[in-house]
Amino acid sequence: MQLKLHRALFILALNLIALLFSCKKAEDNSTIAIAATETIAIDSTLPYKESYRPQFHFSPEKKWMNDPNGLVFYKGTYHLFYQYFPGDIVWGPMHWGHATSKDLIHWEHQKIALFPDKLGLIFSGSAVIDINNTSGFGSIENPPMIAIFTYHNMEIEKAGKINTQSQGLAYSLDEGETWTKYKGNPIIGNNSLKDFRDPKVFWNSETNLWNLTLVAGDHAQFYSSKNLIDWTYVSQFGKNIGAHGGVWECPDLFKLKVENSKEEKWVLLISINPGAPNGGSGTQYFIGDYDGKSFKTNQKDIKWIDYGTDNYAGVTYNNVPNNERVFIGWMSNWLYARNTPTKNWRSAMTLPRKLSLEKIGNNYVLKNCPIQQLKTIKIPEYSEELLSIQANKKITFEYNHLNQSQIDFKALTKNLKLTFSNEVNDSLVFIYDHKMNSFAIDRTHSGLVNFEADFGKSIHKTEAPNLTTATLDYQIILDWSSIEIFLNGGVYSFTEQIFPNKPYTKLSIWSDEDQEIKNLNISKIKSIWKTNSASKTNKK
Repeated sequence: MQLKLHRALFILALNLIALLFSCKKAEDNSTIAIAATETIAIDSTLPYKESYRPQFHFSPEKKWMNDPNGLVFYKGTYHLFYQYFPGDIVWGPMHWGHATSKDLIHWEHQKIALFPDKLGLIFSGSAVIDINNTSGFGSIENPPMIAIFTYHNMEIEKAGKINTQSQGLAYSLDEGETWTKYKGNPIIGNNSLKDFRDPKVFWNSETNLWNLTLVAGDHAQFYSSKNLIDWTYVSQFGKNIGAHGGVWECPDLFKLKVENSKEEKWVLLISINPGAPNGGSGTQYFIGDYDGKSFKTNQKDIKWIDYGTDNYAGVTYNNVPNNERVFIGWMSNWLYARNTPTKNWRSAMTLPRKLSLEKIGNNYVLKNCPIQQLKTIKIPEYSEELLSIQANKKITFEYNHLNQSQIDFKALTKNLKLTFSNEVNDSLVFIYDHKMNSFAIDRTHSGLVNFEADFGKSIHKTEAPNLTTATLDYQIILDWSSIEIFLNGGVYSFTEQIFPNKPYTKLSIWSDEDQEIKNLNISKIKSIWKTNSASKTNKK
């Protein structure tokens, strides 16, 4: 018996020693070097290798881009239309650019879809597949792809009138390759409103009608139709609710199931400029009920889909398999969008994100996190199951591919500071304050910030009352000119543009409390672009 006891104690001691050695401790400031498979190679002479060119976010091959438009899935292809000016890298007469993808990750540029005409410039809108050919533009065998968009008439504007905007329709019978404008345009006229735009259309299977939401200055308007051509106004929403720091834009309306329940709710997205929580452009959302005619909510607080400064005008895909709700936003802000330091092109889109609805306490939260397909271009470079950091000590990771990477970990709900830096002392800082239950992003010294006064003027902060867990899940994704941060599976997200003078190569983790980092994984993300690939962009 005594021998067995001694043997048991010996085995227990060995296990304790193994446990101690399996956990790395940052008792003093320490550095871990990660051997990257390659370094970031910037080359201004190659397409998609220029300074600040996103490597795995969609950006136009050249010239100006803003809002995503006409997001629709059809016959295995995701279509991304977008506001596009082929004449310069600043905003100009709007067209609809076009790109396609089989997986929402790799994109192929297509020729321009819609050009301005005598009725006006082509502003934002949406696209649907008219499966039952209710419009009569196609057939049951070959249903038309329908784009409904806003016309902005410059001649009316020059005449000093305000009713410059109306809604138009175009259709395609070859899956978005070529388009025909409807001869009876506009399909929704406008006699008196200055801001009257951005129609989002969907088929409502509960009423067997097409529904359309657009925005009219300080509120949303709802319409219905049997054929996508003749529209009936049914109601409005929002004049006395939500954020009203600027004009309402780019609405979206859809239904989601509440996670871990049988409940379903309707979600209304409204972009606003200015008036976002950290300045300039942002996207708010409302949770409520919709009967095909009116949207109603009991929501009292203002909810934002993203608390960074660079996620605007985002909308979701129509017709996605399994009724998934996939969101893409314009990764910029009207405060400085025209002045960001790029040369051949300007602007990018956020990563495509899956939206889901969770009830935390009595609060409905619209979560957003990167789609699962992103995993297909990840290359694991470093992992650690448990990393213990003593108070006021930091651990630094040196990794040459940091500006094209994904970092995942779980941390105790305690103070935490992450600093990304490079050899020329640029620094991007992300801070969680446990006592205040708040987050902050400091890009004031992140690199080039003086191209516009508002870009690096202040630290961006937000309270986080919906973080109620004992540990926090962090997902951080960096591209050559952006950072996207997702907490607890997208309960909170932060999207920010960055323009470091040189790529970041160091990540420091610090806390003034004893902290534990679990399941740390650092991965390289491969570029989605082939620099010598042919493109159809700008061809008629």
